[in-house]
Amino acid sequence: MPYLIHLNGDERLSFEYLRNLYSTILVKDVIARRQVRNIDFMERMVRYISDNVGSLFSSSNIAKYLKSQRQQVPTQLVIDYVAALTQAYFIHKVGRIDIQGLKIFEIGEKFYFEDLGIRNAIRGIDPLTEIQKWMENLVYMHLIREGFTTFVGKTDQLEIDFAGQRLQERIYVQVCFRLEGENVRKREVASLQKAVDNFPKYIVTLDEYGLGTTAEGIRIVHLRDFLSRDFS
Repeated sequence: MPYLIHLNGDERLSFEYLRNLYSTILVKDVIARRQVRNIDFMERMVRYISDNVGSLFSSSNIAKYLKSQRQQVPTQLVIDYVAALTQAYFIHKVGRIDIQGLKIFEIGEKFYFEDLGIRNAIRGIDPLTEIQKWMENLVYMHLIREGFTTFVGKTDQLEIDFAGQRLQERIYVQVCFRLEGENVRKREVASLQKAVDNFPKYIVTLDEYGLGTTAEGIRIVHLRDFLSRDFS
């Protein structure tokens, strides 16, 4: 958000600005435009989505969660409100695709925020538990800005965080905070190996060491380098 540069990094003022911006977007671009009546439910749903960035769930799961919070709402209302949020470019809904058969699954998706700062203003900051979610959100938005139509990749019982398609190009990306231990490294590599084509495959991490290209041809890159990478 451009105005943040004028706040000189003041955390309190920055979050106050982002929270006010969130309220404005929610009221003007979502609630008023779509004539949302159950405002409390909408706010609870946004909070739930912000808590579960990068987690796989469905509209029925959201409805069940809100029911546990004594919010009795039908699944269709969740679907309508999610559509309102995505159409306002507040959040992005990311579907799953079978990377072998290119079949799009109808059930189960992930959500990411258009602006991570607004998401953090809603949820708060807890680096110890949130950093993987931040990384995934940043990588997803970078792929979108580079022109990739992006899905969650699925094959057998394994998952690839992102499978991006742009014209005849494709890219596969795993996001992993730390590649500590051989088991973690093997797990991340195994998912990408299921994509048997020759398109680029990346593991994006915050590790400073162990970067480079693996024997399998998978590129391990630091997050800052991936986000500054021009795929044109």
